[in-house]
Amino acid sequence: MANFKEIVTKAVVGKAKKTTTSHFQMNTNERPDTVLGCWVINHSFRGRNNNGSVLVSGEFDVNVWYSYENDTKTTVSSARFQYNDPMNIRLKDEQHLTDSSEIIVRSLRQPTVTNVTVDNGVVNLDIEKELGIEVVGDTKLKVPVEDDEDDYEEILDEEEITTADVEEISNVDTEYLN
Repeated sequence: MANFKEIVTKAVVGKAKKTTTSHFQMNTNERPDTVLGCWVINHSFRGRNNNGSVLVSGEFDVNVWYSYENDTKTTVSSARFQYNDPMNIRLKDEQHLTDSSEIIVRSLRQPTVTNVTVDNGVVNLDIEKELGIEVVGDTKLKVPVEDDEDDYEEILDEEEITTADVEEISNVDTEYLN
């Protein structure tokens, strides 16, 4: 008869992904005429518990290559932007997010500029990113456990061979294989 034991272990108790588009504005030293290129670098982020939900805080640098003075000169301007994205993640098995929960954040799609415009000398940027979040917490597993019966077979030494064993050995037909 098997009974059950509970094992407490760490496991992923919640998993989700979210795509967000954020709007940023960037001021430059010169008045841009045309944006020639734009890219995002140095993306860093981390997740933390924020009153029972996940808050992902991050930052990245944006480089904008633009022309100015009636498209006769070009330069690159850089700016650092920060963001805070709340994430509502459903946890399995009635788990709750606590300060001891481990929050793992991955960038599934790096931040990318999806739209850029110039309005009165200000560069307007729409930046899209996709983040994946896993919440690791304590959970219980139930496993069947065999009773403490002795399931080892006894090994007999040569001295412990009984007379019944000797009779069985002497009844072996040695001509069987011929």
